[in-house]
Amino acid sequence: MLANINKTKLALAVVAAATAFTAPVATASEKSQLTIVPDFYPTMVRNFNPFLATNLRTTTEFVYEPLVIFNQMHGNEPVMRLAKDYYMSDDLMKVTFDIRDGVKWSDGKAFTAEDVVYSFNLVKEKPELDQIGINKWVKSVKQDGNKVIFELTAANSNVPFEISKVPVVPKHIWSKVKNPTTFTNENPVGTGPFTEIDTFTPQLYVQCRNPNYWDNANLEVDCLRVPQIANNDQLLTKIISSELDWTSSFIPDIDSTYAAANPNHKYWYPAAGTMSFMLNYKSPKAGNNEAINDVDFRRAFSMAIDRQTIIDIAFYGAGTPNDYASGLGDSFKSWSDEAIHNKYKTYNTYNIKGAKDLLAKAGFKDLDGDGFVESPKGEKIELEVQSPNGWTDFNNTVQLGVEQLQEAGINAKARTPDFAVYNQAMLEGTYDVAFTNYFHGADPHLYWDSAYNSRLQNGDGMPRFAMHYFKNAQLDTLLDSFYKTADKGEQIKIAHGIQKIIAENQVTIPVISGANNFQYNEGRFTGWWNEKNPKGRPMVWAGVQERLLQVLDLKPKA
Repeated sequence: MLANINKTKLALAVVAAATAFTAPVATASEKSQLTIVPDFYPTMVRNFNPFLATNLRTTTEFVYEPLVIFNQMHGNEPVMRLAKDYYMSDDLMKVTFDIRDGVKWSDGKAFTAEDVVYSFNLVKEKPELDQIGINKWVKSVKQDGNKVIFELTAANSNVPFEISKVPVVPKHIWSKVKNPTTFTNENPVGTGPFTEIDTFTPQLYVQCRNPNYWDNANLEVDCLRVPQIANNDQLLTKIISSELDWTSSFIPDIDSTYAAANPNHKYWYPAAGTMSFMLNYKSPKAGNNEAINDVDFRRAFSMAIDRQTIIDIAFYGAGTPNDYASGLGDSFKSWSDEAIHNKYKTYNTYNIKGAKDLLAKAGFKDLDGDGFVESPKGEKIELEVQSPNGWTDFNNTVQLGVEQLQEAGINAKARTPDFAVYNQAMLEGTYDVAFTNYFHGADPHLYWDSAYNSRLQNGDGMPRFAMHYFKNAQLDTLLDSFYKTADKGEQIKIAHGIQKIIAENQVTIPVISGANNFQYNEGRFTGWWNEKNPKGRPMVWAGVQERLLQVLDLKPKA
């Protein structure tokens, strides 16, 4: 937090009087501290191991800087960091990174290509440290002077992006660590801007400037201040009272609860990923299974959903209706075959009468007079629609969706199991319908691949994304071929093929294109990214590598 101006002047005067030759050193009270909430913690454990999922969320990017930051908001435009350049071979089977000269670790030792090779070999030797799955793409890694050469297992133009997510650690420290899978790395040595743990308690820690940071000339924030906040309720109290500078949390009715509380309180909600109802094609209940495997039922389900009402109520207006049967959304409109989008748009637009008519045409009728349709074979349909307990926006979406389905004559009810139970039901294929979100990247492949590739349905994938159990061999082939070319025109052709298969089958029920949460306080710092200055993704979450670039743009107010 910025010091009082008079105190600053007095401190500088005392130092100047003591000696004309000693540079002034900022005291703790004079250091500019940026207060952030990168995650919720019931309590904070001092763990800065970048390879562990349990690490504190200021470890990646801020202690361990990436080789390259790919700006996803701007089409994965590369911003060179520890690497000064990279290039791929013509056959896309090899990628070479040129390592930046003159970079030091925070303990003053030189950072070299040898550290990069060591880090990737460490992940290969101990695959439990491989948080992003890089081992499936990298066959071997070797050093050639200041170059690091990666040989790949398959042609993939996206591997440089994946490589950039792997933390690079100092060989001279980590080679002496007996068990890196349990090492908590309490006093980290890194290449990033904030490596010095100035204060640490279970309620607060302060992470300060790396004295040897290679880009210190462009860094004006001295420290990150991270208070322990356990949940959204605690965050709301602190954010409204202006105690926090940078957050990325869900704030209900943000204009009246946050923005109105102080003129310095600002927010920007850039476009985020698709959120959908996912139907289980393996549902164990006969009537549900018959219905879900009928494309006309899936389309009627989709037409019964009032997307704008869900946005207005469950998300307080944040987000836009997603009427793409493929889930593509307007953020990826440049990748869309608009003829396909428009052909199936009707089925993804709210129309209760249309939903009822389509059900009747497909043979779904109310046989027992209870107001809900049975299957064409006369089986009962009773859909349980699940969302994780405590995810209020999801829970509200499901409740609204259930009411809308009932209005169309589809019997449905809401369930809110704990997250682990929600996930396990998808993994085992015992659920009926689930509401989930999906991650987006710089192109549609991350969303489509994680949501529709059947290779992820074998129990080793991501349960809440692809566990609809719809399978299509041609779709899998197209998804697997997307990064086997670096030609954008070829990728667009592949994207159109993927879009067509998903859309014509109405595999899932896209509801909205979400919005990324980002709140900032202009009271202490300037240089924030926003809709007028959209330089990149502004979220403070770990793994959003652009957050490092946002910090470099911030300047403390005098």
